[in-house]
Amino acid sequence: MTHPIAVHPMVSPWGRFGLYSFFIDAPEPAIVDTGIASSPAEGMAPALEAIGRRIEDVRWILLTHGHIDHVGGAHALWELTGRRAQVVIHEADAPMLRSRRAHVEDYLAGRGRYLGDVEGEAKATAAANAVISSEMEPTLLVRGGETLSLGGDVTVSVHAIPGHTPGSVAYVVEGQRSVFTGDAVQVHGAANGFPGYTDPGSYRDSLAYLRDEVRPRHLYLGHPYRRADGTPYGVELDEAQAQEAISQSLAVEDRVAAAAFGCLEAGLKESHSPYSPFARAAEELGYTGDPTLEPSPFFTSMHGYHTQHDQTS
Repeated sequence: MTHPIAVHPMVSPWGRFGLYSFFIDAPEPAIVDTGIASSPAEGMAPALEAIGRRIEDVRWILLTHGHIDHVGGAHALWELTGRRAQVVIHEADAPMLRSRRAHVEDYLAGRGRYLGDVEGEAKATAAANAVISSEMEPTLLVRGGETLSLGGDVTVSVHAIPGHTPGSVAYVVEGQRSVFTGDAVQVHGAANGFPGYTDPGSYRDSLAYLRDEVRPRHLYLGHPYRRADGTPYGVELDEAQAQEAISQSLAVEDRVAAAAFGCLEAGLKESHSPYSPFARAAEELGYTGDPTLEPSPFFTSMHGYHTQHDQTS
């Protein structure tokens, strides 16, 4: 690579959250993650116009994982590129791009088991219908290990980093170690103050892989994740901040794992606590957030430990 490739963060609104996407200013421009249905028109297009770029020139849509706030705008963005952009996602998360119903099934199989919301399925269905621009077939499925050419001498390598979701990936701009991880580095969580992952063991292994093998020089996060004192990182981290965020994520997972497995070994107990049947774990961790407020990372992660415990018992 003859000169550094610029990366521009783009934010679009969604309720309590800002949704972040990133523009890679390569000869064949790329956008990493797409927010929800309204994000391409309301967030990305104005941001690109402000730096003298056009959304219709984007040639790659790189999806870090299949959650609704990362793939919801994929079809809308693809349409704005004249359907010329390649849409890339890991094969394990591709069902979330192909089907709105897959998001509902994900809710029912995981955190929906614990929330006790009789309207939960209807709410999940309404959310998927409202914020996913359209179901679509990806144009390129990846597993990790691929290299994508963004024109000229710009290449992006694909790294499987499962845990947050089965198909989470990191995209790395080769030669400058600019690394896009979506939600795979959770630290202490984002707005809800709790880290969220479906497979704790894979999450931990992926963090170690990022720390030891990928070693980001520039790390781009899907949300402003928080330190132990509650202050948020930005979504653009330098090398020292990246190492700190990854190390803190590992330390947090240690604490959450100890509390979750202690709770599981003692036996899950139903109660009137909003954290039932994991009230003991919430108390030990000092977690006082609202576990019913979507996204609901507390029950997502606790279910992951429950599944892991069942598999090893």
